[in-house]
Amino acid sequence: MGMRVLKPISPGRRNMTVNDFNDITKSSPEKSLTTALRKKSARNNYGRITMRHHGGGHKRRFRIIDFKRTKLDMPATVASIEYDPNRTCRIALIHYQDGEKAYILAPLGLSVGDKVIASESADIKPGNSKMLKDMPTGTTIHNVELKPGKGAQLCRGAGTQATLVAKLGQYCQVKLPSGEVRQILSVCRASIGQLGNAEHENMKIGKAGRKRWMGKRPTVRGMCQNPIDHPGGGGEGRGKGHHPMTPWGKPCKGHKTRNNKRTDGMIIKRRSKK
Repeated sequence: MGMRVLKPISPGRRNMTVNDFNDITKSSPEKSLTTALRKKSARNNYGRITMRHHGGGHKRRFRIIDFKRTKLDMPATVASIEYDPNRTCRIALIHYQDGEKAYILAPLGLSVGDKVIASESADIKPGNSKMLKDMPTGTTIHNVELKPGKGAQLCRGAGTQATLVAKLGQYCQVKLPSGEVRQILSVCRASIGQLGNAEHENMKIGKAGRKRWMGKRPTVRGMCQNPIDHPGGGGEGRGKGHHPMTPWGKPCKGHKTRNNKRTDGMIIKRRSKK
């Protein structure tokens, strides 16, 4: 797993980097675990845009990932490590002993032929899944649930990892990649290890067309627009945009938008400022 720097045969290729895909062992997905992914271009059922700058993108199939790991005490063998166009990390195809197949997120150190299991007595090995209460303090985890049985919601991107900091009664304290320390119910499940493809954050896109392949449309800065279109537009000469606003006059770029007082008490320490 690593990055490959392309030769600068054109301005778009200069400094462009791509994955070398050395960790991929199978090129085509398991057909029974894929489904159609219909494009909506961020339009709702009325055809109105709900998120700007979305649209286009390469056609792709959706891989059905097992985020719940509810098949307990059944060993499975890793059959292949695959690329998933719908997420930044790699996925692993596993074959259970009873013949069932599933996709899970592939952590660092997981390779073809390894055994994984979701069990209370599972070893602390990459790919195994346990409840937080059954893990020792200091364990590196990913794929963390917030509600028991709902499926993993935290630490699902490439290279992410959380740390089990403490166990206090029915809650466990988990340090997330952002630096936030949060209380999570001890009966929630998590997978062990750090997710792979950690160099994804260092990738250089290189050209605008590559963003279009991802379904990202062009973005015009507010200070380049007219006053009627954006609060930062207009003016004699170039403005500096000291008060970043959305086109609808709401503060942005650092303005806190969290509004969930019900779970405020679960946050022990706010995320660290970068």
